[in-house]
Amino acid sequence: MILDRFRLDRKVAIVTGSGQGIGRACALAFAEAGADVVVSSRTPADVEAVAAEVEALGRRALALPADVMDDAALEELVGRAATELGRLDILVNNAGGTPPRAAMDTSAGFMERAFRFNAVQPFQLAKLAARAMVDTAGEGAILNVSSRSSQQVVPGFTAYGTAKAALNKITTSLAVEWAPRVRVNALSVGAVATRSLDVVMTDEGMRTALEAGTPMGRAGEPTDIAAAALWLCSPAGAWITGKVVEVDGGAETTVLSLPTPPLEPTP
Repeated sequence: MILDRFRLDRKVAIVTGSGQGIGRACALAFAEAGADVVVSSRTPADVEAVAAEVEALGRRALALPADVMDDAALEELVGRAATELGRLDILVNNAGGTPPRAAMDTSAGFMERAFRFNAVQPFQLAKLAARAMVDTAGEGAILNVSSRSSQQVVPGFTAYGTAKAALNKITTSLAVEWAPRVRVNALSVGAVATRSLDVVMTDEGMRTALEAGTPMGRAGEPTDIAAAALWLCSPAGAWITGKVVEVDGGAETTVLSLPTPPLEPTP
């Protein structure tokens, strides 16, 4: 049956940033589909809570608090998944993010940190994971969580959008190099009602503007993203690699712009 192709029985997945939001939704969706899950984020309490939810679904969970900016932590994630859960089949590079900042206020250091968090570290983890996938399971799937700001012009998000654009390029490049054993795709995610969007969702004016600018008339939910992640990481997506799939409620232009100061002559 076609629905069987969405099953992840006997597979093992790592989901970074899975203590809340999109990462949590992906971890639980994979567990519902039959996968054992390595749950990881920087907050131990969140990691333990989501791991307990995975186990309540009848799957094994490995709770590993980790900061993806730490190279040693990346090695531990992959190493412990392989040794304690026996294999590695899926990686979701979900951890990322950079706060908005006007371009003239963006330092070289801020830009470098955005690139490291959103592009360099996901690349590093993808390499470690791909090696473990081939050595333990023979094949695998990697999913990078990108952003529509990588493709749209969003004032105030020069650092974040550019870093996510780099992640898109990493995705397409790795897909060619690692095919056919490891598939590599990305989700270009629009405005999703997670904790980071609370400032918008709790302001009536901004929420109304966001909804009006989104053809589907609402912000996304974490489960909207998790459903797409399951498709791309399961056998249902077996013939898909090197793609950046837009999951954004149909938004082709920026749905909400934050004000940035105009460029004026120095007094």
